[in-house]
Amino acid sequence: MTVRRVALLTAGGFAPCLSTAVGELIERYTAVDPEIEIIGYQYGYHGLLTGNYVVFNEEARKNAAALKKFGGSPIGNSRVKLTNNQNLVDRGLIKEGQNALEVAAENLRRDGVDVLHTIGGDDTNTTAADLAAYLHDNDYELTVVGLPKTIDNDIVPIRQSLGAWTAAEQASIFAQNVIGEHRSNPRMLIIHEVMGRNCGYLTAQSAADYHAWVKEQEFLPAAGLSQERWDIHAVYIPEISFDLDVEASRLRKIMDEQGNVNIFLSEGAGVSEIIAEMLEDGIEVERDPFGHVKLDTINPGQWFAKQFAQAIGAEKVMVQKSGYFSRSARSNDRDLELIATMAKLAVECALRGEPGVIGHDEDKNDELRAIEFSRIAGAKPFDVHQDWFGELMTEIGQQWEAKA
Repeated sequence: MTVRRVALLTAGGFAPCLSTAVGELIERYTAVDPEIEIIGYQYGYHGLLTGNYVVFNEEARKNAAALKKFGGSPIGNSRVKLTNNQNLVDRGLIKEGQNALEVAAENLRRDGVDVLHTIGGDDTNTTAADLAAYLHDNDYELTVVGLPKTIDNDIVPIRQSLGAWTAAEQASIFAQNVIGEHRSNPRMLIIHEVMGRNCGYLTAQSAADYHAWVKEQEFLPAAGLSQERWDIHAVYIPEISFDLDVEASRLRKIMDEQGNVNIFLSEGAGVSEIIAEMLEDGIEVERDPFGHVKLDTINPGQWFAKQFAQAIGAEKVMVQKSGYFSRSARSNDRDLELIATMAKLAVECALRGEPGVIGHDEDKNDELRAIEFSRIAGAKPFDVHQDWFGELMTEIGQQWEAKA
C-alpha cells in the first residue's frame, strides 16, 4: 500500500497520553518515511467535518518530542458522534439533510488521506469503525488504525488503555493534598470523587496508589500526625455492593475515634439511584451526544455526602473532584513506554494496510495487535477479584461483595 498522507485526530475526553501519542506518531512516520505528509484534524471529528486541520511542517516533525512533555492534546478534542446527525445539525457541523459519515468521507477524500489514526476511547474508535465501513462501502479504501485512550481503562478487549496509569498516579497526588484538610475541622468527612462512569478501575487504582504512599510515610502520632487519619477508610465503585447502614455504622466508629473519614468514590457509583431520585422529582437528566448521562450535572459526590454526613455525625463535609487534574497530566514513565510500543505497531499496521485498534488483546493471551473494530466496546467492568484490590479492601477494613 502506498501511503502519501496520514491524518491524526484525538477525540473524547482528555487522558494523559494524547499529546505523547501525537508526538510518537509524528516521530515514527518521520523516521520511516519523511516524505509521508502528516496532518492533524483540529478538535477531533469536529475538525474532520469542518475541514479544519494543521499540517505538521518540518519544524513540528523535527521537534515532535516536545509534545511528550505536556498533557492535554495539541490538536484538540471534542465529543462528536458521526451517526448522530440531528445533534450535528443542531451544532452547525452539517446541514439539514446531510449524512455526517458522507461529509466526513468526502473531506477525507478531498484531503487525500490514506491513513487515519484515531486516538480515543471506545466511542472514538467505534465511530472510526462506522466511518471505515462507510468508506469501504463507497469505494474509498482508507486504513483506520486507532490507539486506545481512556483513563477508565474500560475498553473491551484491551488490557491496558493509554493514560490510565498516569491518571491514577495523579489522582493519588491530588488526594495527598486534599486529605491534608482532614484536620481543618473537627469531625471532617472528605470525599475524593474520581472519574469513572461505568468502571471503577481509576478509583480503585488511585486508592491503591494513595494507600501505598501513606504506608511509605513517616508519621508522628505523639504530635497528632497519624497514619490512620491520613489513610483511606472506604472505596466505592460501580462493581461492588455494600450495605449503606452497615457502612455508616463502621464509618461512625472511625469518626468517633479519630475525628475524620476519608472516602474514595467513583463518580459512577450510585448513579442509578441518583437518576431514579431525579426522575421521581421531575428533574431532567442531561445526556451527551453519545447518550451518556452528564455526570457533572448529577453530582454523585454530593449525593453520597448527603447519605453519610448525618449518619456518621460529620460537622463539615468536603467533596473534591480530581478528574480534570488527572486527565490533563503529562504521561508518566509507564505510559510513555506503553504509548511508544503501541505507536510503533500502529505505524507498522498502517503502512501494510491493516486496520484495527492497537492493544493487548485479552482474548488472545494479551497479544499486542491490531484488534478488529467489530470487537471494540466500552464499559468493561473493573475486575474486583484481582489480588491487589482484595488486599486494599482488607487493609482498610471495608466489607463488600462483587455485584452479580
